[in-house]
Amino acid sequence: MGLQLPILLLLLCCVSGLPFYNGFYYSNRPNGRNLDNGYSEGIFNGVKLVVETPEETLFSHRGANVTLPCRYHYEPAPASPRPVRIKWWKLSENGVPEQDVLVAIGLRQRTFGDYRGRVRLRQDRAREVSLEIWDLRLEDYGRYRCEVIDGLEDESGLVELELRGVVFPYQHPQGRYKFNFHEAQQACEEQDAVVASFEQLFRAWEEGLDWCNAGWLQDASVQYPVTQARRPCGGLGLAPGVRSYGPRHRRLHRYDVFCFAVALRGQVYYLEHPEKLTLAEAREACWEDGAQIAKVGQLFAAWKFHGLDRCDAGWLADGSARYPVAHPRSNCGALEPGVRSFGFPDPHSRKHTAASHSRSFI
Repeated sequence: MGLQLPILLLLLCCVSGLPFYNGFYYSNRPNGRNLDNGYSEGIFNGVKLVVETPEETLFSHRGANVTLPCRYHYEPAPASPRPVRIKWWKLSENGVPEQDVLVAIGLRQRTFGDYRGRVRLRQDRAREVSLEIWDLRLEDYGRYRCEVIDGLEDESGLVELELRGVVFPYQHPQGRYKFNFHEAQQACEEQDAVVASFEQLFRAWEEGLDWCNAGWLQDASVQYPVTQARRPCGGLGLAPGVRSYGPRHRRLHRYDVFCFAVALRGQVYYLEHPEKLTLAEAREACWEDGAQIAKVGQLFAAWKFHGLDRCDAGWLADGSARYPVAHPRSNCGALEPGVRSFGFPDPHSRKHTAASHSRSFI
């Protein structure tokens, strides 16, 4: 017994870096490799396990149902079916920890966390192990891994899911550079949005977003997009691009924020009221119309995805007054499409109507 214990400890040291599932250490693909074409393969006992996932990013919208494709096969095909274990999880990204989504063995499936009741394994065809997600939420976008475990061998593939949305800059009612990172997160949530990722901001810059004030992003970096170089925005000598201040202290430093809102269910519309309203009257008028006063993220989404076009401003839930222009004309401000802002007027002033959000189309 005295000799067995050191030998056991030595064996455990040799495998301590490997993943541990159901009482076993699993190989990190000692005989397998990842391929550039969306395939992953492992070779064992002369049989190659191949996992197939799509190369392209999948796009959907909030409230929709989506299927993340994943299939596997063997080369050569085995003579009889082999029992496998399937695991789906969402990868860690921008400070958000890794999340288990689903595990399955045979017909038994278990789901985790916020995915309970919203996901299942789709197995319509032989060796299909796609993941179905219902009622997509803002936080569901990201990268998902589909893992197939056969005995001591495992292979996996990656699926990237994006929600169609719009990035917009957001300031505190008291002015420029008032949010620390945690306050910025809350501000976006209150506007039916989330803090944008760098990838989302970069895509918005490619589509023409130009903004000189720096704002928080999801990874706690501070950046801003410039399509037209000018002196106040980093100088004339710099090429257009996304300027970066780098990571900042989440509590001590203060900036604006870039929020990301996705296509919404329902409709945003402006009340046709005989008189202009105070902010409180606007809230009441929306309620009487069977709706709620709209949030900034909802207005941007309606402008981006439904072509909402209006030339006079309406109150929004945060106390700002804004109007969306899908078809620019001379009497509606700048000659580019966008959401125009009157800032945060005196809430007791009667100068605006109300922007309403109804969950059903009218």
